[in-house]
Amino acid sequence: MINTLQSLATKAGWSSIRTRMVLVLTFVIALAATASAATLCVNPKGTSGCFKTISSAVTAAKWGDTILVGAGTYSESIWIGKSLSLAGAGRDTTIIDAKGLSNGIYIDGLDNPGLSEVVISGFTIQNANFEGILAQSASQVTIAHNLVQKNDLSLDVSSSMCPGQPAFETSEANDCGEGIHLMGTAHSIVSDNISQNNSGGILVSDETAQTNGNVITHNQVHDNAFACGITLASHPGYVKTGTAPLAFGVVHNTVSDNDSYSNGLGIPGGGAGVGIFAPGPGNITTYNSVVHNRVTDNGLPGIAVHNHAYLTFPGHPPNPILNDNSIVDNYISGNGPDGALPTTANTGISVLGTTPITGLVITGNVIENEDIDVATNSASVLDLHLNDLNGTGVGVDNLSPGGWVNATENWWGCAGGPGVSGCATVTGTVAWTPWLDHSTQ
Repeated sequence: MINTLQSLATKAGWSSIRTRMVLVLTFVIALAATASAATLCVNPKGTSGCFKTISSAVTAAKWGDTILVGAGTYSESIWIGKSLSLAGAGRDTTIIDAKGLSNGIYIDGLDNPGLSEVVISGFTIQNANFEGILAQSASQVTIAHNLVQKNDLSLDVSSSMCPGQPAFETSEANDCGEGIHLMGTAHSIVSDNISQNNSGGILVSDETAQTNGNVITHNQVHDNAFACGITLASHPGYVKTGTAPLAFGVVHNTVSDNDSYSNGLGIPGGGAGVGIFAPGPGNITTYNSVVHNRVTDNGLPGIAVHNHAYLTFPGHPPNPILNDNSIVDNYISGNGPDGALPTTANTGISVLGTTPITGLVITGNVIENEDIDVATNSASVLDLHLNDLNGTGVGVDNLSPGGWVNATENWWGCAGGPGVSGCATVTGTVAWTPWLDHSTQ
């Protein structure tokens, strides 16, 4: 087996066999459903028994096969409807250029029900009209060690439209689906990627199925001009036949250890570092965790939590559910204001609950270089404990006359507590005593 892999890697044009063998063997162990799983190779000239295009190798591959792609530029869009591993020789050398095409890589579980165990690793993916990588209605997908850049090229910023998007893209017209998009996808991993210079960085949404149990971790997401760095958002549902639900739900996902910076700066209010959204009737975004991320210098607040509907007329559709999410142990600094809240002051964390938001926990975060560390406008209780609120002005700003903030046991930037010279202050209904007389760090 090792000799065979070495031979195929040489044919594909991989320059460092030793460093890539572990990766390839891992793929083989994880994905080989039967003893007959094969390893195919691709190089730009189609020599030494390899395929010339990635798409032709995908077509020839059987369920569970591994495809090694040699260094070079491949001008194509890759459609995947089977379990396989697609391994580039490295994101610095193996480029999928999808200029003029819909996606760089489309993992299509909508037309292939039950699709699972797809691995995409070691590529630069760029210049697609819509998403660089779209994984739809699949499970156990791994997207790792890729550079995804300069996608979403169909976006018309002046009209906030993305002409030509498929019908299942029910709410991405203003960002073309972003660089990496998990749609209706479960138990998948997006790890150690760089997503830059797209409309938005990484989008997790639910148009075609419930999106649950995914992990977005150790990614660098930056300079995506027109949307958030990382977004968890419930959108209107889509089904191929019959009546679609209002939404399927974005639940139990984890966003951890990412670096999200300088996103959403291309237009006013373009995007937050991390967004958690259930904007309209029937949308569901709940039980998600945003943990130990570094979120700095974004156009909107570092972390924004929003819904925008509250219906009370008889027989109204269900109001959005944006409950029981957690924001824990993040570093937040130098982000922008949230006009929807509304505020014009730079803000670390913003919470807008047009329908009251319950069960949101904010703890262990370090927030500095903001005018407002945490701003909230929701007719509910917000729990806020054990944070370092080191901004230059307001530690907690409660804009809702019908809500209150339980902000006991926080550090307010000095030992004296809110209102003391050198400490952050509070506005609105905020319980803040007892407070910490030392930093949590």
